[in-house]
Amino acid sequence: MALSSDNAQRNYPPKPKQVYLFATCLVDMFAPHSGLDAIKLLERQGLEVLFPQEQSCCGQPAYNSGYEEDAKKVAEAQIKLFPLEIPIVVLSGSCAGMMRHHYLKLFKDRPEMQHFCDRIFELTEFLVNVARVQLTDKGTKESVALHTSCAARREMGVHKTSRELLGQLDNVTLVTHDYESECCGFGGTFSIKHPDISAAMVTDKCNHLEITQTSRYISADWGCMLNINGALEYQHKSFKGEHIASYLLERTITETRSYD
Repeated sequence: MALSSDNAQRNYPPKPKQVYLFATCLVDMFAPHSGLDAIKLLERQGLEVLFPQEQSCCGQPAYNSGYEEDAKKVAEAQIKLFPLEIPIVVLSGSCAGMMRHHYLKLFKDRPEMQHFCDRIFELTEFLVNVARVQLTDKGTKESVALHTSCAARREMGVHKTSRELLGQLDNVTLVTHDYESECCGFGGTFSIKHPDISAAMVTDKCNHLEITQTSRYISADWGCMLNINGALEYQHKSFKGEHIASYLLERTITETRSYD
């Protein structure tokens, strides 16, 4: 699978029979239903989904804080869990960006790492460009907004694939909110190091999303959603976000979902 890490020039492979799922630590700890929905969504495309139980963090928090040796140890532990030569689908643009682009920097003395990084696909990127899904909307009419994390937008360019997937839903109107490309203020450890700035940024983001008067907002990144949903809950607002995996599954199935 000889692919370029440059998203604009990437040559996408044919649809495989199997994929790995890297759920991310945030999904595992705070929103496991999104991971289960992603598995079901992929299985509905005729894919066998492999989920290594030992997976944890991609190493991004340590890496962004300057602890490269610690980040390497975390990254090494993840790399060993995905030995088969099949795509690795990641439920976050920032984690996918870390694994596709920054692992190359962490392991710049290991040229074989390029092959591993070329197997990394963010969920919406995979659905559009590899699985080549054609969705049939079975939901009622509604309007939604879209929030894309900074890394997903700037490192991965997958705000485009999120838009494309929502655009396949005939009964969904996507409303663009003001300053859509601006950060929500999470930024991983940024929100801890600069809480006042982060709080001001998420307040702005919440206001711009609410002004759209949509029923909810959609995102492919739980880091941003924890920040935005947390701020909205603190403000006692009913408006909230939903992960795009759960939203797409909800819109395209008629049966009741079970998480047993």
